[in-house]
Amino acid sequence: MTQLPRSIADSLHALIHRQRKLAYLQIDAALRLVSAGGHLDNYGLAEVRPGEPACEQVFYLEGLLPPLETPQFIRSMELVGGRAADLQLYLDGGDIWVVLLDVTAERDETRRIQQRAYDMTLLREKEAQLNRRLEAANTALRAAQMELESSQAALQRTHTKLQGELSEAASYVRSLLPPPQSTPFSADWRFIPSADLGGDAFGYHWIDTEHFALYLLDVCGHGVGPSLLSVAVLHLLRSASLRDVDFRSPVQVLESLNDTYQMQTGSDLYFTLWYGVYRPADRQLEYACAGHPPALLIDADLGAVHLLKAKGVPIGFVPQVKYDSRVTTIPRNARLYLISDGTYEVEKPDGRMLSVAELAQFMSRPSLGTSDLDEWFKYLLQLHGGALLEDDYSIVRFHF
Repeated sequence: MTQLPRSIADSLHALIHRQRKLAYLQIDAALRLVSAGGHLDNYGLAEVRPGEPACEQVFYLEGLLPPLETPQFIRSMELVGGRAADLQLYLDGGDIWVVLLDVTAERDETRRIQQRAYDMTLLREKEAQLNRRLEAANTALRAAQMELESSQAALQRTHTKLQGELSEAASYVRSLLPPPQSTPFSADWRFIPSADLGGDAFGYHWIDTEHFALYLLDVCGHGVGPSLLSVAVLHLLRSASLRDVDFRSPVQVLESLNDTYQMQTGSDLYFTLWYGVYRPADRQLEYACAGHPPALLIDADLGAVHLLKAKGVPIGFVPQVKYDSRVTTIPRNARLYLISDGTYEVEKPDGRMLSVAELAQFMSRPSLGTSDLDEWFKYLLQLHGGALLEDDYSIVRFHF
């Protein structure tokens, strides 16, 4: 850039600011915000306050500061509101500079291409399976299949059959989810997939007679890849198959999963996870969070709502991450909700997205005689104006 004439360099600089919605944050060694500028409103940062802790205002910086190297780049980070940005971290003297460049358009186009590739791969595989079954039957059936495939009606029937098998795949994912229970405490859930095969999964089970595991994960994106990864992680958690890991320790579980599923190993997938371990004997819940929405703890007797969150980046973002855990006491007659972002990231008529706080306020209302899990879903459908939501609706409710 130093070889270009000043007028050209200035023009390119202005182009980046305009098209990439450049914004920056200056953070001191104590991780307090010094200054900010650029298109802050594009990233929901218009209200940031200099002099206050940076990570409390920009939640996705948790676990990334100070950077392990300089410069450090994180590609296409998902932000609240459906936007994506390249995150660049630089050390300059005693300060950390965080630069955001909007890549939402490129992210969306990549997802569309990946989805088409996933769909075509799945279609080819299903067609091959169908052909093998027909060819194994007898010559008459093979002749009939060739005749059917020569007509538009045959192609439509084949397509319908493949769609049915996709539904069977979705049903298989659902079959892996645990059944509702009523003792020694109740557990109920709703899992309503979006139009595309998604990456949500959850579970709960007894680790031993004194420790009960409960968890919900969300793999980024939609399609075959995210669904397969969510099933794989679910199997690991249910079977306690992580080597040398005490599954009673949420921190050990998250750190081992992060070591196992690094994006740098060839996969471009990552996932968020909320994992907790409940001890009924003393009503203690220890939990950790990997970039996932907080769980909602509602004290029905006091009408109080607590957001159970802990510091931690999504699984697969950065290697060798250290996670934190928290411990809380579960009051009697309390309800605990594990949620995915699909339970509240729905656009309201004024253009704003619903928040976790609004979901918590709804769930803390007195019972209306119907399931709060269903009532909230109906409310989301009314806002969205369709038969299905854009993302999976995954929510698990425990009543202790």
